[in-house]
Amino acid sequence: MTGTTKAVRYDEFGGIDVLRIEEVDRPVPGAGQVLVQVRAAGINPGEAALRTGAMTHIFPSTFPSGQGSDLAGVVAEIGAGAGRFAPGDEVIGFSEQRSAQAELVLVDVTNLTPKPKNVPWEVAGGLYIAGVTAWGAVHSVQLEQGETVVVSGAAGGVGSIAVQLARRAGATVIGLASERNHEWLRSHGVIPVAHGDGVTDRIKAAAPAAIHAFIDTYGDGYVELALALGIAIDRIDTLIDFPAAARYGVKTEPGPHGRQGVEPLAELARLIADGHLEVPIANVYPLTQVRQAYAELERRHTHGKIVLRP
Repeated sequence: MTGTTKAVRYDEFGGIDVLRIEEVDRPVPGAGQVLVQVRAAGINPGEAALRTGAMTHIFPSTFPSGQGSDLAGVVAEIGAGAGRFAPGDEVIGFSEQRSAQAELVLVDVTNLTPKPKNVPWEVAGGLYIAGVTAWGAVHSVQLEQGETVVVSGAAGGVGSIAVQLARRAGATVIGLASERNHEWLRSHGVIPVAHGDGVTDRIKAAAPAAIHAFIDTYGDGYVELALALGIAIDRIDTLIDFPAAARYGVKTEPGPHGRQGVEPLAELARLIADGHLEVPIANVYPLTQVRQAYAELERRHTHGKIVLRP
């Protein structure tokens, strides 16, 4: 089948103004590839960093560049060797080609897992990066039943999933977040604490006993705060403050090169389908409003995920 389709593109590093929607040739699946008609595609801070050129030392760019990794959709075509899926199947997955923010996307068959019927498209489309990052971070700090962990940015895309996974691991969870998100945290068994001046004292007052671990999804000095609380360096994981991690030796798992694959993605989807995990959706934008979506994301005050709908 031939024709054209719409995709997000940019030709140079810069702010949201470099983003555009472009007509591109309809992709054709090769061996081991699946063509997915995208129903929802998540957006993430790492994509904004790539677009500005802040991560070229880790992930070089070529232009014109597409954007995005998270996606969920319906199989449109399959290539040779991709027979575990068939046209019409509903799938969740990720693109490693910075191409998920589009109407049609080629995806390696190994990067897809079936979408449970009762998982909403917006949730499925925004699940991969935030979900497996939260999954990796919670595993990295080695939580045991009855321990206490602090999570910064606890109501954000990654943090809102991490606090729930930490609770499922049997930990007491202290979540740092704006007060408008405290009721949501309480409803998920998390002890909410307001960020800002005096946060160290508020954390100590909220903790039932010792504080054993810290997951930093926000940056801005939280690694130093965790060390000041007396937490061991191998129980501190930052997902964003890599300079502090290099300085103090704390963890950065799963890290910018971490590739968790579809196994944890499938596990997270099952938890959502069974009602054991909630992925809050902050907003849904049409693909044509990709600039507005990233403008909201980059204000860093969203509760949950922002998702594009082609």
